[in-house]
Formats: sequence, structure tokens, C-alpha cells
Amino acid sequence: TAIYPASHYVTARRTIDEMVPLIRVELAEQLAVFRNAGKLLEAQRLEQRTNFDLEMMLEIGTCPGIENYSLYTSRRRTGERPACLIDYFPADFLVIVDESHASLPQINGMYKGDRSRKETLIDHGFRLPSALDNRPLKFDEWASLVPKAIYASATPGDWEIDRSGGVVVEQIIRPTGLIDPEISVRPVKGQVDDLLAEIRDREKKGERVLVTTLTKRMAEDLAEYLQSVGVRVRYMHSEVDTIERMVILRSLRLGKIDVLVGINLLREGLDLPEVSLVAILDADKEGFLRDARSLIQTIGRAARNVNSQAIMYADHITASMRRCIDETQRRRDIQTAHNEKHGITPETIRKSIEEIEFTTRVADARAVPTAVAEGKETYADEVNREEYVKILEKEMEEAAEALDFERAALLRDQLFQLRAGK
Repeated sequence: TAIYPASHYVTARRTIDEMVPLIRVELAEQLAVFRNAGKLLEAQRLEQRTNFDLEMMLEIGTCPGIENYSLYTSRRRTGERPACLIDYFPADFLVIVDESHASLPQINGMYKGDRSRKETLIDHGFRLPSALDNRPLKFDEWASLVPKAIYASATPGDWEIDRSGGVVVEQIIRPTGLIDPEISVRPVKGQVDDLLAEIRDREKKGERVLVTTLTKRMAEDLAEYLQSVGVRVRYMHSEVDTIERMVILRSLRLGKIDVLVGINLLREGLDLPEVSLVAILDADKEGFLRDARSLIQTIGRAARNVNSQAIMYADHITASMRRCIDETQRRRDIQTAHNEKHGITPETIRKSIEEIEFTTRVADARAVPTAVAEGKETYADEVNREEYVKILEKEMEEAAEALDFERAALLRDQLFQLRAGK
């Protein structure tokens, strides 16, 4: 069951009557701080904003951003852990953390990112200091609430391994018999020409290529060069949203493009059996994008293809590269021995165009509004209309919440047209 974040807040009248005087006390204290520091604009802004919020609370029982007063609504002490969904779970519940090497740092990052943003609001008079207590859990708070957990990752972090106390279950053997990519290290000099030759070879075989670079500029330049010599290539960067990302990945899988160039977007979570080559440029530049875990994850994107290969372009082998190469070879040896013992012949997973389109159907979300407006038939009309209705409903609600009423009205009209076509 998916449980979505709460977006509506209801507070008892008695609680509001009790909290308003406390908020006024904090307001007076913070106004004194601003005025003593000569920050008159910030003081005026805070006074107007807070008094407006208090008036709304007293009149209608809520106000925009009432969650920022949760220290008072929940009657907590400053710094005390906020209530959360986990508090409603039974004592023996189990948590499963997928891609734990990436998920766990995000838990810590949520608190730090939220605090940094709130401190800026407080410093400029947009919020009272108590807004800091409307926050996510700190990492140690989350960890203390989880009685038992399974951390799933191809490259678990040090924290998970230590927390597991030696109870680690390796799942290396694939029932399909597919083996991790063979890794080769080639010199940086002439890497683009060498890469182009490899791409041409894959094009002839109808296979795809992923290329990862260190910087956005390098990725842009490489994609531009490859395009200039006739390679069907796309460049995926951090500004590409989820739906556009799926559009690009669908194009890659369907063979509309042969090469995808990126920076840090070609790691966990991509199941691309059509990809037979992963090329890592500047693999010997130690850092976040070239540590052992990142290299293993990146190379793993080619592990769904029987002809899988990974090329690291580097002038010397770093410690991270060595760990990656050794670990990949260890996994190859285990899978190869298993295949020989049981007579398994590895085969690439083949999927039809219809299957690929269905598994990447979210990519159609952007096309549906335009197509509906123009009266065109879409994939949604033929296969999965209800999915697109849900997507449009969600986008309409998000637009309304963001006060973008023109877009919300447009999406509403498109929903009417889509439903009328049933």
C-alpha cells in the first residue's frame, strides 16, 4: 500500500486558542532581536506575516503554511522529535530499504536541506524560529525507530554493513545466467575516436551504448560531436524531469537513438537489456562520481545483455578502479561457475515493442494533453486510458495547489475530452 504525504491540516479549536498567545510571545522576542540588529524590514515582514496567520487561525481554524507552527499544534518542546507515520506501526514491523547506498544518505540529507532552507526564511523575517521544528526526522532518530530492516543494494554502504553485524546475504547468481560485464581499461588519449569505433560496432549489431562523463560541459560537447558524425545520440542531464527522462529511455530501448550520454544519471534503477556497452570517460579521476560504488553501479547498467562490456578510459588504475574491477571479476567467476555446473546458456532478455511501450507508458503523459487538444488518437486511447486520466488528475491537483489556475483549468478541460472519448 502506498501512503502519500498529508496535505490537509486540521487542528482543534481549543489547541488554536492555547497556541496563539504562545506564538505572540515568540513573535515579540524575535521582533526585538531584529530591531536590536537594525533589521527593520525583516521585523516588519515577520510582524505582518505572523499577525495575518494568527488572524486566519482564529477566524477559520487554519492558515497557509500552518505546518510551520507544528511545534505548538503538537505541543512539543523545542528540538523534540516530530511525530511521524512510524509511530503508528506495530513494535515488530519490518523496513525494507531498496538501493540503500543511495536511500540512506537521502534521509540525512532531508533534515539538513530542510534546516538550511528554514534558516534562510527565518533570517529574512519570513518565519519564526519555531518553524525549524517543522522538520523531517534526523538520521539517528529514524534509525532508532526502525527495529529491524533489510538493506538491499548491489553496493551497500559502510553504515548498512556495520549495522547488519555480519549478517549479509549475497545475491550474485542470476537465474538468467547473465554475467557481469567484462571490463577493459584503455588510455585517455584518443578516447573519443576509440569510443566512436565501439559505437559503430554496436550500431551494426542493433545494440545500445551508455556513456558517462564527469561534467555537464563534457557531456554536451561529446553528444554534439557524436551527433555531427551521424550518431543517433541524446544527452541526459540533471534538469531533465522524470517524464522526459522516461521519454529518452524509451527512445533508447526502441532504437530511435543508439547512444545516451550522461553524468550521474546512468546508475541504479535502469533496466536496459538493449545496452551492451558502458563507457566511462576519465575513470581515473577519483571522486564522488568515480568511487568504487559509483563505478560498480554504472557498469551494472550493461549487465542485462549477454554481450555486455565496460570500458574505462584512464591513464592509470586508481584504488577505486581496482576495487571495482576485482569485485566485478569475482562476481563473473561465481556466475560462470554456476552456469557451467547447471548447463545454463546466458541469453539477453528480449522484449517486444508493445512491452517496452507499456513499461515506459509514463513517457506518454506529456503527449496526451496536446494530442487530446488536437483530437488525435494516442497510445492512451488504445491501451491504458485510465492511467493517463490519473496522471492528468494528479497534474491538475498539483497545478491548483501551486495556484496555477490557468494550467489547472486547461488540464480539467483535457480530462473532460479524454473521458468523453470513452
